[in-house]
Amino acid sequence: MSGDTALGGSPPARRRVTVLYFGGARDAAGTAEESVDLPEGVRTVSDLSGLLGTRHPELAGRLSSVRFGVNEAFAEPHQALANGDVVAVIPPVSGG
Repeated sequence: MSGDTALGGSPPARRRVTVLYFGGARDAAGTAEESVDLPEGVRTVSDLSGLLGTRHPELAGRLSSVRFGVNEAFAEPHQALANGDVVAVIPPVSGG
């Protein structure tokens, strides 16, 4: 038995998503778009929200009121993320 087989073979595939920030979320994150490599424990939109709050502390307080979209459709917190997904962070819209 080789060492690689005993360790489970090749390393896990990297998962990367593109995150698009809009409105106040863009201002708080300091960018309109970024690529994010998802750590092993980040599997859902909710998990990603926590990661983004850690990466961008100015954004952390706003994440409870934003909507997330995945691949151009609104997403629920429990929605799973896959490699190549495009995630939109959409703050509440106000005005008249």
